[in-house]
Amino acid sequence: MSKCALITGITGQDGSYLAEHLLAQGYRVWGLIRGQANPRKLRISRLASDVTFVDGDLMDQASLVAALDAVQPDEVYNLGAISFVPMSWQQSELVTEVNAMGVLRMLEAIRMVSGLDKSRGGGGGRGGIRFYQASSSEMFGKVTETPQRETTIFHPRSPYGAAKAYGHFITRNYRESFGMYAVSGMLFNHESPRRGAEFVTRKISLAVAQIKLGLQDKLFLGNLDAVRDWGFAGDYVRAMHLMLQQDEPSDYVVGTGRIHSVRDAVRMAFESVDLDWEDYVAIDPTLVRPAEVETLCADSTRARTELGWEPTVDFRELMSMMVESDLRQASRERDYGDLLSATSW
Repeated sequence: MSKCALITGITGQDGSYLAEHLLAQGYRVWGLIRGQANPRKLRISRLASDVTFVDGDLMDQASLVAALDAVQPDEVYNLGAISFVPMSWQQSELVTEVNAMGVLRMLEAIRMVSGLDKSRGGGGGRGGIRFYQASSSEMFGKVTETPQRETTIFHPRSPYGAAKAYGHFITRNYRESFGMYAVSGMLFNHESPRRGAEFVTRKISLAVAQIKLGLQDKLFLGNLDAVRDWGFAGDYVRAMHLMLQQDEPSDYVVGTGRIHSVRDAVRMAFESVDLDWEDYVAIDPTLVRPAEVETLCADSTRARTELGWEPTVDFRELMSMMVESDLRQASRERDYGDLLSATSW
């Protein structure tokens, strides 16, 4: 029989790419959503029409147990999170409830449904539900070494990073305490045309498209010198899947190993439409984080050697892909608006 996977956060960027990847692998895919009337359900249904949905909420333990009982998955991918880092200073308690305690609630639900006994202090075998936790490079924060690897010390610089660090450690704790097949992927920044408009790479690609079409004059950004290891989200979901196919569970760093600044991202995006970025970009000091993470760069040697994972899209290709997608969308919206204006009474 085909394997069954349950994905939290399925309506997000990573969830949609992962659903498509697992369906192509022959999986039966379920998505956990908060209420069948979720407006983003239609979006994922268009991208992956064979996905089935089940109600559940990372802030509600009982709903997670009910969802696992109903689906009986072989694998659970916990991608559900509040993922916009700047928001974590404004709503730190909510971010902690979802990104930290939500991981604990899901692990507890898996333990309960799998029948693992807390008093046993270990064991449980490797035959039960396999669990993937979406950890983050933001856990490294004020880095102690570059590049960052699986053994690099965490020093998170935001409530988001701190919450993700808790989720990472509690996943390891359940693996070591109850013998659960539970792993974390320490994924560095990964982007795509499906990225939310609030994230800097998508903010850039959207603005470039609008400026190219004459619909926008300026792009306002914060710290142009912040450096990240950026890759393509479609590549990174392959690593998630590979982590749950190994004989023994382990945590992995996943990234390209190449770094670029926000300034590089801006320059490449504008170059893709033959514009000079310096004519259109302005600095807004209010967009600078209270505690910035300056340099994140992955050493994904273990993922490459043990999982056989490799990225396929480089950063320039990624920025061009995003700009081209936003150009097509902005052109359609402009043409539709022109049509409405021409036919209005």
